[in-house]
Amino acid sequence: MTEPATNSKAALIAELNGLLADHFALFIKTKHFHWHVKGPRFRDLHLLFDEQALEIRDQIDLIAERVRKLDAQTLTSLGAMARHTNVKDQDKVALSAEDMIAELRDDNAALIAQLKAMKSLAEQVGDNATEGLLDGWTDMAEQRVWFLTSLLA
Repeated sequence: MTEPATNSKAALIAELNGLLADHFALFIKTKHFHWHVKGPRFRDLHLLFDEQALEIRDQIDLIAERVRKLDAQTLTSLGAMARHTNVKDQDKVALSAEDMIAELRDDNAALIAQLKAMKSLAEQVGDNATEGLLDGWTDMAEQRVWFLTSLLA
């Protein structure tokens, strides 16, 4: 592999590990909101947050396995996840349902931008498998944003 291709592959792996950390952090935040949502829409939001958390959880393993298939190492600890994520922690348990919805919408929207930006790296490396996965993950995040945005309308 030539040096530019090697650099592009290393950049793609770094982005995938960042994506792994973001999914891990978003999973935890979505479960936190699932556990702490209150109000008249409790049941619907409790179930929606759980559905979204499980979808995100299932992507975590796929992202990590993609890194391994590229013959690289994944993040290995909570500390590494925390250092590599762009998702902001949220420790408050008394947020309104609307604030929870808006925060998850914004986090998922940021994830969409990240996923779309990664496409060119996968193209540079000639990694069609990662490109295809990125498309699927983008579609899932777009659906989450759509659902969350619709709740705020």
